[in-house]
Amino acid sequence: MTDTKKLIENAVATKNPKDVVYAFLLNTAKENVAYAATQLVDENATYTSLNFENKELKQIEPWAGTSKGRQVYIDTFSNVGTYWNVDDFTISDILSEKDIVAVFGQFTYTSVTLGHSFTSPFSIKAQVSDGKIVYFQFMEDTYASAASFRVSGEWIIQHRSGDENKFKVGIK
Repeated sequence: MTDTKKLIENAVATKNPKDVVYAFLLNTAKENVAYAATQLVDENATYTSLNFENKELKQIEPWAGTSKGRQVYIDTFSNVGTYWNVDDFTISDILSEKDIVAVFGQFTYTSVTLGHSFTSPFSIKAQVSDGKIVYFQFMEDTYASAASFRVSGEWIIQHRSGDENKFKVGIK
């Protein structure tokens, strides 16, 4: 049995919120996530990724927004492993108080189609009840992740009045 599967066994046995979230995160690779979710995620769990609801971002990253159900966790993490190669995923801090767990770290992904790499900080707020994740909110540098799929185009930005304050982003 792999060390990551042992983490799942330990989390199931202890039901400790920190153990549950940690075991889940270390088992989110495409080949492991279905088993991890079955063991560690409540069948009616809520998953919020990047925002509560943004239709434009959902076109770029289909898991964005708020969804319910264990299958969302499986699909989301499987899709991450399909859209990007996970070059690095490092947890720097994991804190818990009662049933709430906060996780901080960084990851480096490379888009499979275009080969664009980016490194992003991430933060997670999770809630665990009776040994199962019931809420999970994942935040990252959404601009960088979406830009890893960018083929062309630019935005003209203006956040202060006056034409002299316009500038372009997304120029390659």
